[in-house]
Amino acid sequence: MAATDFKDYYAILGVSKTASPEEIKQAFRKLARKFHPDVNPNNKQAEARFKEVNEAYEVLSDTDKRKKYDQFGQYWKQAGEGFPPGGVGVDMGGFDFSQYGNFDEFINELLGRFGGSTPRNGRQSYSYRTSTGAPNGFGGFNDFGFQDTGGGAIQDSEAAIALTFSEAFHGVQKRFSLGNETLDVRIPAGAKPGNRLRVRGKGQINPMTQQRGDLYLKVELQPHSFFQIEGDNLVCEVAITPDEATLGASIDVPTPDGTVNVKLPAGVRSGQSLRLRGKGWPLAKGGRGDQFVKVAIIPPKELSQQEREYYEKIRAIRTYNPRSHLQQVKL
Repeated sequence: MAATDFKDYYAILGVSKTASPEEIKQAFRKLARKFHPDVNPNNKQAEARFKEVNEAYEVLSDTDKRKKYDQFGQYWKQAGEGFPPGGVGVDMGGFDFSQYGNFDEFINELLGRFGGSTPRNGRQSYSYRTSTGAPNGFGGFNDFGFQDTGGGAIQDSEAAIALTFSEAFHGVQKRFSLGNETLDVRIPAGAKPGNRLRVRGKGQINPMTQQRGDLYLKVELQPHSFFQIEGDNLVCEVAITPDEATLGASIDVPTPDGTVNVKLPAGVRSGQSLRLRGKGWPLAKGGRGDQFVKVAIIPPKELSQQEREYYEKIRAIRTYNPRSHLQQVKL
């Protein structure tokens, strides 16, 4: 296959290289309905797109084919079928592979990494890192990152790991099935979204060197009904009544350590935040961040007859006008 004939199956389906099998299936169904010949009679362009979509889905929906496609790109078919033996001239898209004894030799040439002490054609010798999709629904990414180390090739994997707020805050041990292996991973307390945890020697096996890379677990945090995390701090919102805002009050606020009593100053404004020092997220070097309590003044939707009477009396005698400054506003 010539380089100009290469088809980006991910682009054809409109998905990323990290797309899950379900996302790939959904994208395929959507495009298949759009370009189906029954929907587009006598439309050659739609027919061609329909064939492309089917071709892309056939490869990306097959775990083995997708792995070869991600690793070898336009040469994925040759990787699966093997190259012609050395000495036999075969024209494949204008490229003569007969100079290579096997596919590994071709990839070594392509990446500039050679087994001999002197690189062919005087090119620089490189090793490479390949991150591929991890098995059993881990979901990964695929790309080549080259580094001039001169060492052996390694193949790492990256996977997402979803944690609850409690698991991330306190730390947890998770057990996974990784192929035929059972893997126990200890997540330290204070893990935050985007953190990458390294599990040595549990990545993919490189088909060229048989060396095994590392597994990187990228932390994802499931939403919490009350807390949000911002940097090293926790943020929450607490509703108060108009009288509590006006007169001040003491209210109970949940924290990771249990409920604490917080004093509201008289005249606190809606949207104002109160700091609870040391009640936030665990820090990597010890200690804790802070918790910020955002105040939201919520008026009652329903009033008793007596409450309504008192509110009306307050309105009748009120001297404060929070909009008095608007009288000076001009365009």
